Amino acid sequence: MRTILIIGAGRSASSLIQYLLDKSQEEQLHLVIADLSLELAQKKTNKHPNATAIALDIFNETQRKAAIQKSDIVISMLPAHLHIEIAKDCVLFSKNLVTASYISDAMQELDAEVKKNGLIFMNEMGLDPGIDHMSAMKGIDEIRENGGKMLLFESFCGGLVAPESDNNLWNYKFTWAPRNVVLAGQGGVAKFIQEGTYKYIPYTSLFRRTEFLEVDGYGKFEAYSNRDSLKYRSIYGLEDILTLYRGTIRKVGFSKAWNMFVQLGMTDDSYVMEDSENMSYRQFMNSFLPYHPTDSVEIKTRLLLKIDQDDIMWDKLLELDLFNDNKIVGLKNATPAHILEKILSDSWTLEPNDKDMIVMYHKFGYELNSKKVQMDSQMVCIGQDQTYTAMAKTVGLPVAMATLLILNGKIKTPGVQIPIRKEVYVPVLKELEQYGIHFKEKPMPYLGYKYS
Repeated sequence: MRTILIIGAGRSASSLIQYLLDKSQEEQLHLVIADLSLELAQKKTNKHPNATAIALDIFNETQRKAAIQKSDIVISMLPAHLHIEIAKDCVLFSKNLVTASYISDAMQELDAEVKKNGLIFMNEMGLDPGIDHMSAMKGIDEIRENGGKMLLFESFCGGLVAPESDNNLWNYKFTWAPRNVVLAGQGGVAKFIQEGTYKYIPYTSLFRRTEFLEVDGYGKFEAYSNRDSLKYRSIYGLEDILTLYRGTIRKVGFSKAWNMFVQLGMTDDSYVMEDSENMSYRQFMNSFLPYHPTDSVEIKTRLLLKIDQDDIMWDKLLELDLFNDNKIVGLKNATPAHILEKILSDSWTLEPNDKDMIVMYHKFGYELNSKKVQMDSQMVCIGQDQTYTAMAKTVGLPVAMATLLILNGKIKTPGVQIPIRKEVYVPVLKELEQYGIHFKEKPMPYLGYKYS
């Protein structure tokens, strides 16, 4: 039996583990599922004879090294900043590694050693990053092979609530880490290029500069710009492209409403609010508003945000119970972002029967035989339940598939890398189709951006 060590048994690991368990007999696999919580790891084994659960504290060096040394390949489903010690041990014991996270500078620094040892460290192997890379490169490579020249590439992805579970005014619920949603767009200006002109959107304007998308069968969506689209020019070999843009998908109206929090300062994570533990939701709201001897918190909010009481934006704020003086924050030394996350979690946590949805949308604009043409590619995936969510499926399955391909010697190129080579994306995308994760392509008129 070949041992696969899976570190981290959280929600994102559900579909990954099930896939490998289903393949374990024919592929002679034994899964060691490691987590700080032994109970959670045991639950994920599904009492399968080819799986063992262990409690693992990755900060316990002896424990961590022992588990890695006994394995044939390692999957880390931990947060990105926790991969590096695992990666160093994988170099030490000559083990291949697969993660779903962006390559950090520290991980990239291991590249020479990884290559020297003939190892494969496959990163960014989930959804976004992951399926986005693979489906983008498939489209770009096919266009080039047919003699086309890339002019435009736009890529959008979003974790959303499925239509049958969409029952609040925001058309949104948390399907992934709530903290990442609250902090989205911070930490740097959004950069992209349109028709050869560089564009920059500061955080304060980010949610009012959206692009609209029509997804077949699911209606209209909007997207706000991701932080740095320009870095994908070198990643995808698009150095001469005129338009390159990456964005995050939401239902129409979300961004305008979210901008209220941005303008008030509620998404700020840079300072701690005094006595946050005893603060009510109403006091939290009022702390961002000017003093007035007679106006209520509600009136001050409407005046500051310039919204009428019959505006849907007002109803969205009311739905979150932001003006409730009896609900207490209950978080010590909390930043505004922490408190906002807590308040939103009251309303936006998925119910037991809710389903999530992933939407991915690519636009490929190119010149072929002296004509400008465009091909749009759409993927929609809806979750099964709260264990096998669309997010867990689209993040976990590519990781599992790549792991098996590496273990079976089908992926050969060594080094710290992402899935942009054919030896990775061709088999993985093909197998994902068997699990309902497939892209529908349709030709579109090339519009470009006439006035850039």
